[in-house]
Amino acid sequence: MSVGTAFHPRTAPHNRKMQWREWSGYFAASVYADFHDIEYNAIREQAALIDVSPLYKYEVSGRDAQRLVDRVITRDATRLKVGSVYYSPWCDEDGKVVDDGTIHRLDDDRYRWTAADPQYRWLTMNATGLSVDVEDVSERTAAIALQGPWSRAVLAAATGETFEDLRYFRRRGTTIAGAAIDVSRTGYTGDLGYELWIPADRAVDVFDALLAAGKPYGIRPAGMIALDVVRLEAGLILLEVDYTSARHAMNADQAYSPYEIGLGRLVDLAKGEFVGKRALAAEQRAGGPARRLVGLELTWDDIVGLYDARGLPPTAPAVVSRTHTPLYDATGGRQIGRVTSLGWSPILKKPIALASVPPSHEPVGSKVSVEWTVEAHRGRVGGTVVELPFLDLPRKRA
Repeated sequence: MSVGTAFHPRTAPHNRKMQWREWSGYFAASVYADFHDIEYNAIREQAALIDVSPLYKYEVSGRDAQRLVDRVITRDATRLKVGSVYYSPWCDEDGKVVDDGTIHRLDDDRYRWTAADPQYRWLTMNATGLSVDVEDVSERTAAIALQGPWSRAVLAAATGETFEDLRYFRRRGTTIAGAAIDVSRTGYTGDLGYELWIPADRAVDVFDALLAAGKPYGIRPAGMIALDVVRLEAGLILLEVDYTSARHAMNADQAYSPYEIGLGRLVDLAKGEFVGKRALAAEQRAGGPARRLVGLELTWDDIVGLYDARGLPPTAPAVVSRTHTPLYDATGGRQIGRVTSLGWSPILKKPIALASVPPSHEPVGSKVSVEWTVEAHRGRVGGTVVELPFLDLPRKRA
């Protein structure tokens, strides 16, 4: 049975269509407005509030807290300074990704760890022999993403402080509505934005203060459908969509290494031992994995042609498809991979997708074809491999 997050008393009245989905046992709004483009525009042009409380949150503390972090993640935790945040995957012994998330260094011996899936057992298993405490603080810590070009102005208005000096992937404490909170310069939108980590019993007060502070900037709550569109534009992967957790994989094809999902840049094979290091090193010595994550731009004229052949006007995908779709070589004759996320970018005015392809089709400019179905008739549309992210806004890092 799903329950509301700490923000539910405020988010529920905004959800006029009562469109909810389940996220880790919580109600998450699919869309608040009549259509998600209103919320998409708030993220890209104004400011938006996205309830991300269902994320799993852990506090790792103690004398060996850094050793545990470094033992688990693929990045060098000894370089993570107090006040900074890492985004990183972590792997099993076979070098396959268990999950990805953020690690915030709160103090010399204290970290906040966020994840999409439960990680308590994994962290405690890897803490064997270490003087460290792992505490699940998911229920007592609410989280909201304040995103969009005016998010900094809204945050300043709500706190009475400037956040011009809080750089990308940094964090610091502040106060909103009398509640002590933590602010990180992070998000899942590819835009200027922040994530606020709030005592659950003060979530409603903080939400009200943010909404009031953001009124001059056109702030509004945004749901999961709009979030899915902006994360695709930003080229950001989603667990159980663009890759499967190694813990849930039923066969070898469902297990992915970081190098297979665009996270190879976050693997530091020069650091000390960590879970999966030997397998990842062996994979690299062998020339890398047999599949790679790429971005695709689909040929709109081909899509139009398929609809025209059925006597129908063309339809752009309004929401991001999370259904894996066969991907073929440019001739359409041989399957070479799969599309994992596909949707229409309102700002780029084109259909885009994330796909898994062999190394031969990884270079930018490579041509492929994607299966596209109209009225139960299967066809092919052309696609071109492009640089990720599809949308790289300078203000994201400004």
